[in-house]
Amino acid sequence: MAVNAKSEEVGSVDVDWLGNDIIIEAFSDPEVSGVTCHVTYFERGLIDRLQKGDWFEDPSNSSIACRQTGPITIGDIDRSDEGESVFSERRSIIWKTIKITRILDEKNDTLIYLAHARDVQNGSAKMSISTVPLYLATAE
Repeated sequence: MAVNAKSEEVGSVDVDWLGNDIIIEAFSDPEVSGVTCHVTYFERGLIDRLQKGDWFEDPSNSSIACRQTGPITIGDIDRSDEGESVFSERRSIIWKTIKITRILDEKNDTLIYLAHARDVQNGSAKMSISTVPLYLATAE
């Protein structure tokens, strides 16, 4: 069962005079208490959109870091090798989405969080990964 976590913007960094920003959002994993992830992505400003003529799309580059922020308790999560989506955010009106997929590596007692672009037409190799060790976690 895929659940989409709610995010909260916790930072924004101006990167140029065109109004382009790097946005930092935080979200807690809805099925694993005690884990918080921070995701960054690029958001184009109005001047950049006017210059390039592409109004409806932002780059799909992203980065992720996840950490233990409290006692970890694992709920009812997908334990398959494909994992499950825990967060997604559109980067264009129709085609492009940034997704965060959680995968449980039971052999190494680790949660893996993969940030990747999902595009209907063109796959993307842009990705970032973060891991959280579970050696002290408890299962519900």
